Amino acid sequence: MRLLFSSSPHPIPTLFRLARSHRPVCSSPPPPTWRSSNPMAILPKSSAAAVIPSEERLATRFWIKYRRESVLSLYSPFALCLASGSLKIETFRHYIAQDVHFLKAFAHAYELAEDCADDDDAKLAISELRKGILEELKMHNSFVQEWGSDCVNESPVNSATLKYTEFLLATASGKVEGLKAPGKLATPFEKTKIAAYTLGAMTPCMRLYAFLGKEFQRLLEPNEHNHPYKKWIENYSSESFQASALQTEDLLDKLSVPLTGEELNIIEKLYHQAMKLEIEFFYSQPLTQPTIAPLTKQHDPEQDHLMIFSDFDLTCTVVDSSAILAEIAIVTAPKPDQNQPASQIARMSSAELRNTWGLLSTQYTEEYEQCIESILPSEKVEFNYETLHKALEQLSDFEKRANSRVIESGVLKGLNLEDIKRAGQRLILQDGCISFFQKITKNKSLNVNIHVLSYCWCGDLIRTAFSSGGVDVLNIHANEFNYEESISTGEIVWKVQSPIDKIQAFNDILQDCSNERKKLSVYIGDSVGDLLCLVKADIGIVIGSSSSLRKVGSQYGVSFVPLFPGLVKKQKEFGEGASPCIWKGQSGILYTASSWDDIHAFILGW
Repeated sequence: MRLLFSSSPHPIPTLFRLARSHRPVCSSPPPPTWRSSNPMAILPKSSAAAVIPSEERLATRFWIKYRRESVLSLYSPFALCLASGSLKIETFRHYIAQDVHFLKAFAHAYELAEDCADDDDAKLAISELRKGILEELKMHNSFVQEWGSDCVNESPVNSATLKYTEFLLATASGKVEGLKAPGKLATPFEKTKIAAYTLGAMTPCMRLYAFLGKEFQRLLEPNEHNHPYKKWIENYSSESFQASALQTEDLLDKLSVPLTGEELNIIEKLYHQAMKLEIEFFYSQPLTQPTIAPLTKQHDPEQDHLMIFSDFDLTCTVVDSSAILAEIAIVTAPKPDQNQPASQIARMSSAELRNTWGLLSTQYTEEYEQCIESILPSEKVEFNYETLHKALEQLSDFEKRANSRVIESGVLKGLNLEDIKRAGQRLILQDGCISFFQKITKNKSLNVNIHVLSYCWCGDLIRTAFSSGGVDVLNIHANEFNYEESISTGEIVWKVQSPIDKIQAFNDILQDCSNERKKLSVYIGDSVGDLLCLVKADIGIVIGSSSSLRKVGSQYGVSFVPLFPGLVKKQKEFGEGASPCIWKGQSGILYTASSWDDIHAFILGW
């Protein structure tokens, strides 16, 4: 039980409209690539873009909105291998060859955009950006010589590169849905739209490479001199490239000022399409080496047994289910002057319920914090699963006492099953959660087992929340309301109340699986109640930022490692000949993910 009920007087629909917790991979706009390391093309200070707050800038809004696409590129096998330094040189040569083909199209697109711009400052800015690309192409000659091969001539353009370059050049030529062909444009303003659309299609590339460069740079050791792609990383993470990316975004803002809402929607579509083409570009690079991501890539359904476990409350949801059930009880409670038929289960009034829920919630929060403090060792200890298990037995006793108080209070009496199901249908899940489960369940060839282990008092709420998103094949392990003619009696059939119950259910599920196939377990959770399962699983992934989880885990020797850096380290070990069985439980290492997008990218890829 995690009683997070708010005493807010708002009805249920308001609870369900609570804003989702969405955090971009990095808090500030990332830096750029080899696309243009020329910082000279600075927009005039008088430009409109110079006064637009960063949070209102068109490119910034799009970058945050399409974070998922940037994450998929970041976790691509090619990017992981490059960041780790284990990428085979043949693959890098192929990538450079494709990049040259792309840069040529990029430069030509700038040339076409410059012809369409009617503002001298904009023409100058585009011209300088184009010069930077041409300089970059010249630099490729020396770079190719360094690797001892004319990889450009040896590698014809592949389908992903061709698709991307054709998209850029078509946009720059005015072949955009709803826009006249360049030769038929009646006014200079109509031509200027093409310049804006072209920048909308080119900006994502600059920002994505800037982002990748910075992410990779953070993983370089201070004195690491033997990373084969250090020059590439330093180039894309450089201040000059970041300036070029910002400059491109500023120019997009400047050109977009006079556009209508419909025209801005076109730019957004072009931006999104370019982001998707970037993903395709990265995934098209031919790798001849094994990679640790996507996890399902190394999964053989005939020999392996991949098992995904997930918590529900605040791992999948935005609001804790206890708050939802409390709100249902209050909103549907009889009015004080309303007579209740003798045949119905007696219920408290909404005012009595609200007051009782508030008292229960306050008591739970205070005693929970006291319990957490009481189980912490005075000093940090080395990780030991048995020691952690013993400590969390005390938390289990607390959770059961708290649940008993809820039952004794009678606050869960009289809830209608149909109201619960309607609430489940409207329940807001974390961004990316439902799409992850949709994709993994629809791919029958993966033969993945999925289990949800939850303290939730009402399994019907969980089942409805997932089924409303088209996911009906999950195994739900939760507590269940007791009903009489679809009305809750206030009693609960207890199955999972505590960390000990969760780990017992986790172990039982693994034990029941066939021993003929090699098991690989992944557990996704967010709280102290998930801690034993997280550390017992082969791969434990923490989502969210629970302070109590980190406090307890850290004191008991658990390490919390950001997922992407952790994967890069694993990929490096893999490249150095580490055993294929690189994942194992009870290592004391948990991986932290800022969103379900990261989890999706790691497990399923693109």
